[in-house]
Amino acid sequence: MRLLAVVMSGAVVAGAAVWAQTQRTTPEPRTAPAPVSAAVDKGARWLASVQGADGGWGQDGGEASSARPGERLESSGNDVANTAVAALALLQAGRQYEPQVERALAFVLQRIEASPTEGLAITDRQGTQIQRKLGPYIDTFLSSMLMSQIDGRASTPALNARVRKALQKTVAKIEKHQQTDGSWNIAGGWAPVLGTSMASRSLFEAQNRGVAVDAAVLKRAENYTVSALSAPPPPAARVAGDGKAAGRLVVASPAAPAEAAGVALYQSAQALEQLSRTAADRVQNAKQISAIQGQLANRAFVGGYGSMGGEEFFSYLNISDSMKRVGGDAWSKWHADITQKILALQNSDGTWAGHHCITGRVAMTSAAILNLTVDRAR
Repeated sequence: MRLLAVVMSGAVVAGAAVWAQTQRTTPEPRTAPAPVSAAVDKGARWLASVQGADGGWGQDGGEASSARPGERLESSGNDVANTAVAALALLQAGRQYEPQVERALAFVLQRIEASPTEGLAITDRQGTQIQRKLGPYIDTFLSSMLMSQIDGRASTPALNARVRKALQKTVAKIEKHQQTDGSWNIAGGWAPVLGTSMASRSLFEAQNRGVAVDAAVLKRAENYTVSALSAPPPPAARVAGDGKAAGRLVVASPAAPAEAAGVALYQSAQALEQLSRTAADRVQNAKQISAIQGQLANRAFVGGYGSMGGEEFFSYLNISDSMKRVGGDAWSKWHADITQKILALQNSDGTWAGHHCITGRVAMTSAAILNLTVDRAR
């Protein structure tokens, strides 16, 4: 199969249990950042090199032997969410990775097609790191985004038909299981607002590909976002995200409810992307957009939890997509600044690894590539 060079357009609960992550043994960061093209290529080559024989990826690669030294993998086998985000990154990294994307697509399609029509899940694999952090249905949201990117662009009519059918199936699942408040903050997760972000984005992307999406569902998601921004601040709460920072005091802000783990960056980044999708949106939501953009000069806000994890990288992607739509000097400054921040965190083997929560190299490296190449996205 020969996929076209498609890219990611846009491109993962109160009282939820918090999962502590011990610090992992990781390759040492570079002493000086590499140029963007070299960093992207090195990260993409690493992703391609550790793809599993089944076409999938897990937390730190496709096979147990590809794990970091001393890594205790938290689930056996490969999962849909890590595979989908890795495929999205390789799509954006270049056409030379089409063989890897082909195998990943087969992996994800098989799980979607085998899943029941009822229910939001598309996989029976549970308890993966990315699910525990972004919610148990992040596999469905990310795979739907992947289907949107490949829809109509695969090499054969038969494969295009399979992709479109899979996309329609995931859209129907996501629509049916929206919460009454307009979110998809379902069944736990450390920062499920990022799952809500991916769910909403997946519907928007599907709509852009010509798939029928219920306008009322998208409107409820927008209403949820506006409501969350204006909600009163919850009380400060102790939040554990990794071994070193376990139990640190996180002072929540009006933009940092429990579903954002008390971290303003996560909620505001979701809102910025949601509220800036069209020219009409940007006019209607100009006040909220301006307020969030004003926070980008605050290093503590951009720092998120205080150390880098997948939640930060996915939030940066939400911000970058929004800022690119607005354009101008603000976009140029943000893109330059966040690019240098991400480049400085790359490890000597080409990977990125988180220091809290989502620590897995596959999700982190994929999200880093998507951020660094966001200016290539259609």
